[in-house]
Amino acid sequence: MQRFCTATPWTSSEHSRCVSGSSSLLPKWPISFCSRSLLTGRPCSSRGLWSNWYYVFDSSFAREVLGKKLSKGTKKDLDDISSKTGIALKSCRRQFDNFKRVFKVVEELKGPLVENIQRHFLLSDVLARDYAAIVFFANSRFETGKRKLQYLSFQDFAFCAGQLISYWTVGAVDSVMEDMDVDLEKEFLHDLKDLKVLVTDKDMLDQHKSLVCAQLRGKIKVFSEMEANFKNLSRALVNIASKLTHTKDVRDLFIDLVEKFIEPCRSDKWTIGDLRLFLTHYSTTVHTLEAFRHLVIWDRYMGVIKSCILKMYHD
Repeated sequence: MQRFCTATPWTSSEHSRCVSGSSSLLPKWPISFCSRSLLTGRPCSSRGLWSNWYYVFDSSFAREVLGKKLSKGTKKDLDDISSKTGIALKSCRRQFDNFKRVFKVVEELKGPLVENIQRHFLLSDVLARDYAAIVFFANSRFETGKRKLQYLSFQDFAFCAGQLISYWTVGAVDSVMEDMDVDLEKEFLHDLKDLKVLVTDKDMLDQHKSLVCAQLRGKIKVFSEMEANFKNLSRALVNIASKLTHTKDVRDLFIDLVEKFIEPCRSDKWTIGDLRLFLTHYSTTVHTLEAFRHLVIWDRYMGVIKSCILKMYHD
């Protein structure tokens, strides 16, 4: 578990008062509690330490509840999660209640999610971004529990959440909104269908393959495998994009990336370096296809997909 420290160590009596006092005050009044030094009389400059101390969580616990609805139904599973992770049940309940509390506070707020979490709970930037990932996954209900996704850590998913929030959500294009900025932009998802031409137009598909092969020949160890499997890999990435208008396919984004792209590359023993070079040139060579007219959508899609795949490509 991440620990937060003050420049001046707490005495045992101060820590005891922190534990007993914060447990009742922080959940109810995140701002009011953190804006006053009412437990130990310490300066207000360290007020955020109280909130960071109380809201810190175990990554292994967060991984178990990621993507699930923050409801009573999930809370009933905490006994099992406690046994699986080795985290005390009392701690699991506190962490779950914190997730639920942050979600409820920020879901009706306008503006950037991370900033709202920082402002209302006085959390560090790193911790606020982790909570933003939890809120984002709870809101979009991405599938994270399937067996093939078990190798992915909370931090893997948190990184991907940051990419999606930054580039695919309503908040990425509209800073003046009536709700929090974690809903994926429907117009963008609809426009992704236009990318289908990259694999349905045979001439464009062949030209794209030739351009990528010209860039990678002699530069990656799996060139032969890449050349033989290029069309399947391209269809996989484009088909994932074109189906994101459907709620179920949005929820299956990560399992689709693993099954349809990452596993074939892993099977052919691609290195992370091979994969990075391929995705870079696969993305950029599209700009030289004269008949392709959807470059803005393409770059917005592939920028996130490339980052997520590279983060997810490990044992």
